[in-house]
Amino acid sequence: MDKIIVQTDDFDLTTEVNLARANNSSVGAIVSFVGTVRDLRSKSLSSMTLEHYPGMTEKSLELIATKAREKWELQNITIIHRIGTLNVNDQIVLVITTSKHRQEAFDSCNFIIDYLKTDAPFWKKELTENNEGWVEARVSDKKQKKRWKS
Repeated sequence: MDKIIVQTDDFDLTTEVNLARANNSSVGAIVSFVGTVRDLRSKSLSSMTLEHYPGMTEKSLELIATKAREKWELQNITIIHRIGTLNVNDQIVLVITTSKHRQEAFDSCNFIIDYLKTDAPFWKKELTENNEGWVEARVSDKKQKKRWKS
């Protein structure tokens, strides 16, 4: 059973991995990705605020999970994305995929995070020592997503 949640609370990787495995003896691979708030501006980032459209965002995340299931044979998918104001080093997003084989788990986890970065309706505002501003989508994220087009 998939777990797709948008929340303000932090998450615990070990707990979520154990839930994704759920004593399923056919799981041969578990791959996880944790994204964190990073300061690309040499320690001037104070915080990042993530906003979303409730309902619409969850549907978008479910669609991304469905696309992953269409490409790979997966046991479980976990997507937890945080919203609200986060500080440098705080966890933002967790993606876990489980499958019978490692390559499916690795590829599907990469696929999901690439689509989250480009297709999920989240908006990020950075607060620095000098100003605040909305973060634009990065060209490199769009390039990463293109590798899944087939």
